Amino acid sequence: MTMARVSFEAQYPDPRLPARLGRLVTPHGTLETPAFTVVGTQATVKGLLPAQVTQLGAQAVLCNTYHLYLRPGPDIVAAHGGLHGFMQWPGPMFTDSGGYQVFSLGSGMEQGIGKLVGTFPDEDVSRGRRPAGAGSHGKLSRVDDDGVTFRSHVDGSTQRLTPERSIEIQEKLGADVILAFDEPTSPLDDEEYTRQAMGRTHRWAERCLSARRRPDQALYGVVQGGAYQALREESAAFIAGLPFDGFAIGGSLGRSKQDMAKVLDWSVPSLPADWPRHMLGIGEPEDFFACVERGIDTFDCVAPTRLARHGVLYTATGRITITQARFREDRGPIDAGCACSTCRDFTRAYLRHLFVADELLGYVLATIHNLHAILNLMARIRAAIAAGTLQALKADVLGRLGAAAPEGVAHA
Repeated sequence: MTMARVSFEAQYPDPRLPARLGRLVTPHGTLETPAFTVVGTQATVKGLLPAQVTQLGAQAVLCNTYHLYLRPGPDIVAAHGGLHGFMQWPGPMFTDSGGYQVFSLGSGMEQGIGKLVGTFPDEDVSRGRRPAGAGSHGKLSRVDDDGVTFRSHVDGSTQRLTPERSIEIQEKLGADVILAFDEPTSPLDDEEYTRQAMGRTHRWAERCLSARRRPDQALYGVVQGGAYQALREESAAFIAGLPFDGFAIGGSLGRSKQDMAKVLDWSVPSLPADWPRHMLGIGEPEDFFACVERGIDTFDCVAPTRLARHGVLYTATGRITITQARFREDRGPIDAGCACSTCRDFTRAYLRHLFVADELLGYVLATIHNLHAILNLMARIRAAIAAGTLQALKADVLGRLGAAAPEGVAHA
């Protein structure tokens, strides 16, 4: 597949499996896939310089259209030559459409989905988190067939996003890959509402294509349909039939990671094999394997950086919370097998001290570690696909984590 200044090529080292290696060539460099796209919501990966993000092995970042629209505004970013000049990030860049933030201000806030409850409600309950549906706030956004009206979280002003406005903003932000404006749904939404939202997403997708003006940006369509098989299959077929440059799978992925695997199985087969595929909002170590096995190329998620700022750190055997008292005198690294600069130079006791003392360096060191862990795992996944050892790597990683993951794709 060839696009104006953006292109994608995929190779299948094992022709019996959908897992693949890809090269997404953009005006700002090449992204080797599968790849994790580091989230820099407000034109910054919190706590790190762009050079540090690059040194950790990040190939691309994703910035947030909604937040940058409200502050500082797309015209200020455009005056700097776009986000690349504004934040001094030299490599490939994605922007989302603002659709997820619209959801989080609406149904997400009303139903308690988001910071209170994660992507998979059933698994949140099993971990003792607040049950889905327990939201305590009213909606701050209202969806209609033309777009979304919402109240700014910055100054309370009334704002409006439509498909055309989302594309206009993203073109001014200047990312290499932009997303069509869509309406995500919650795991708690019923089939009828999910169908209505999917229909809006489809109509908005056509409007986004008509609104685009920049040939140097790749525009991805978004597949919706919740965890309903008929809707996912219908949405994937419809979006795949439009002249997008790539595709993203978004919205509700069900109540569990087993549901996520089903959503992928219903969605991916309809997407053209030669086009790039992005998974929105997925970034936990155990999730990558189920997605890569089904032909997903890129991911984005706030989890590694957000967890780091709360002192929750990845290790080869699972997460630890560094503020716990048991680490007060621990002179070992976060993870003995980790090669990041945090693990090389600092102890668990020091990290705990920084967090307990509310020192900003703690957030920086924790973010370095978590991003290294995720980006290193993705590099190992690419190497394993190339060597034909993906299943062995999956068994090793998940075995150490003690993680339950969806079953992989069977050999053809």
